[in-house]
Amino acid sequence: MNELLGVMADTHDNLAAIRKAVEYFNQRGVKQVLHAGDYIAPFSLGALANLKCNLIGVWGNNDGEKIFLLEKAAGLGFRIFPSPYRLQLNGREILLMHEPYELEALIHSQCYDIIVYGHLHKSDLRRLSLTPEKTTLIINPGECGGWLTRKSTIGLIDLKTLQAQIVTL
Repeated sequence: MNELLGVMADTHDNLAAIRKAVEYFNQRGVKQVLHAGDYIAPFSLGALANLKCNLIGVWGNNDGEKIFLLEKAAGLGFRIFPSPYRLQLNGREILLMHEPYELEALIHSQCYDIIVYGHLHKSDLRRLSLTPEKTTLIINPGECGGWLTRKSTIGLIDLKTLQAQIVTL
């Protein structure tokens, strides 16, 4: 059974990159997408309209038009929450946030199976196991928008095995 989770962040209105991410997620049969913030303008959510799964996101530090972003997201069946946002998917405890405030403390708390963050425009994929029973997967998918690094990246996580990868679009 496919239990793939797509992750993205820092789309920053790059419609072409967002469409590529949507196409990739749809081709892979992703069941849920998490967005770690910085959509920027409401019109950019329109590029997510063809996504064949649900999207849950958090606010980024550059998201200013929150009322219209919420309206557009709701019209697409997506939800955006204040950061950090805690959720459960397939029995996994997940923390979704934009800015990595207290990231190391959250990782070491071992309260989460997965921590997804954005903001830095730099990919991060690692695991921490303080006990044999618990591993935390930490992922920053990098910047989907690609404006700063000239590289559009997203992430993919298998919720069953916690295997993950950063994908360059």
